[in-house]
Amino acid sequence: PQNTPIFLRYTTHIADRSMYNTPNTWGIYLLKLICDYMESRGGVPWIQKINEEKAARLYGAIDASAFWRSPVEKESRSIMNVVWRLPSEALEEQFVAQAKKEGLIGLKGHRSVGGIRASLYNAVPLEAVDALVSFMKEFERKNG
Repeated sequence: PQNTPIFLRYTTHIADRSMYNTPNTWGIYLLKLICDYMESRGGVPWIQKINEEKAARLYGAIDASAFWRSPVEKESRSIMNVVWRLPSEALEEQFVAQAKKEGLIGLKGHRSVGGIRASLYNAVPLEAVDALVSFMKEFERKNG
């Protein structure tokens, strides 16, 4: 009947060769594992605390020196995507290139505004932020 929901219609599945809304079972399984892992450690409050710490460490390094400049007001800063600038675009390009050689990837800023951007997603460990901060200090020492 026409009032049958589209997903429950046999003709829908025939027309799409059984591919209509096929669930990603591997993705569902991984999501379950991630949720179980997070829940066993304290859930959202646990990951929130870690993410705030990662951002605090990186913003601390940026704010500790005039070499780095955050274009975002402190009250509006993201704890997930940290953006900053160097004294020149040439230094930014050099920073990204040298960071990549050290295994610090994905730091090139937005294509329309440039700069540097570090994404501190849940899977990024504190040690990765510490490695970036250490690299930043050494880069400033050599180029500041």
